[in-house]
Amino acid sequence: MAVSQGLCTSFKQEILLGVHDFRKTSGDTFKIALYTSTATYTYTTTAYSATNEITNTSGTAYTAGGLALTNGGTNKDTGTGATGTAFLDFEDAVWNSASFTANGAMIYNTTPSAQGESSPGTNNALTNPSVCLLSLGGDKTVSSGTFTIQFPAFTVGAAIIRIA
Repeated sequence: MAVSQGLCTSFKQEILLGVHDFRKTSGDTFKIALYTSTATYTYTTTAYSATNEITNTSGTAYTAGGLALTNGGTNKDTGTGATGTAFLDFEDAVWNSASFTANGAMIYNTTPSAQGESSPGTNNALTNPSVCLLSLGGDKTVSSGTFTIQFPAFTVGAAIIRIA
C-alpha cells in the first residue's frame, strides 16, 4: 500500500475551529515529510507520524520530520464568473545533495493556532495535525542530486489546497 492523496478529514474540521493559520508572514509553521511505499496513510490520518518515513541512503539531505514549507500566500477567485474558491500555495520543497527514495508525502502543521475537538465541547491538545497527503505516483529515487516537490501554480484551478 502507499500514501493515498487527499485532504485529511480532520483538517477540514480543524479549519472550522481556527486550528490552522495560513497567513503568509505571521501564520503557523507547516512542514512536508516524505514516506516510503510501505506507508499506509489516508484521508483518515490525523497527525504526522514517523512510521515509514524515508531515510537517507547516504548524506544528510533529509531530516526526520521533513522540511519546513514557505507559505506562498492565500487568495480567492475574484475573476469574472467567480467560483467562490479560496486557495493557497507553498513554494516548492527542495532537498539538495539528496540520496533517498520517496513514494508519498504529508503536509502537517507544527504550530497549530488553536486546539481541536474530538467531540463538541471537548478540547484536545493537537500535536502536528495533518493537512493533506500527496501521492508521488510511485517510488521516486534521487542519488546525490536535487529532489523537488513542485507545487502547482498559484491559481484557483491548480493550487495545492482549494476550498470551494
